[in-house]
Order: sequence, then C-alpha cells, then structure tokens
Amino acid sequence: MKKIFTPQQKAAVALAAIKGDKTVSQIASDHEVHPTQVQQWKKILLENISSVFTDKRAKEGKPERELIDELYRVIGQRDIELGWLKKKFQLEP
Repeated sequence: MKKIFTPQQKAAVALAAIKGDKTVSQIASDHEVHPTQVQQWKKILLENISSVFTDKRAKEGKPERELIDELYRVIGQRDIELGWLKKKFQLEP
C-alpha cells in the first residue's frame, strides 16, 4: 500500500537532504522513503525555494484586480442592455 506524505513531512525530508548531515540512504531509512523520492523532493524544494520570498500581496492583488475589471465590464454591458430596453419600450428614466 502506498504511503501518503504530508507537505510538512516532504519538506522535512528535503531539508534533511539539503543539510547533508546524513547520506540520502540514511535519510530515506529514517523517514521510510525510497532514496529516489528523497532526491526528487530535494530537487523540487531547490527549484521552488525562491517562491518563499515572493510578495504575497502582489500575487493576491492580481486576481482581485481581474475580478474588479470583470465586474466593471459586466456593469457596462448591463447599462448598454438597459439603455436598449428603455429605448425599445420607450420608458422614461
């Protein structure tokens, strides 16, 4: 049966591999993981470590801005539709 590891467990294994205090085989044995998996998690950690220091506000602000732009677009479209309907049915504003 395949054992599922939490992100915290994976991080601990990868950090242990980066430290280099123990061999990959020792780390794998301690954490009951295959040595290849230790190497993969270490590689993933090293490739993505710079994302720890990125500005989270910049990441979160972009989707919010996109949502606001989409809402303004929808409001504009509704205004055009409302104007057309008023003209079509000759209603006073």
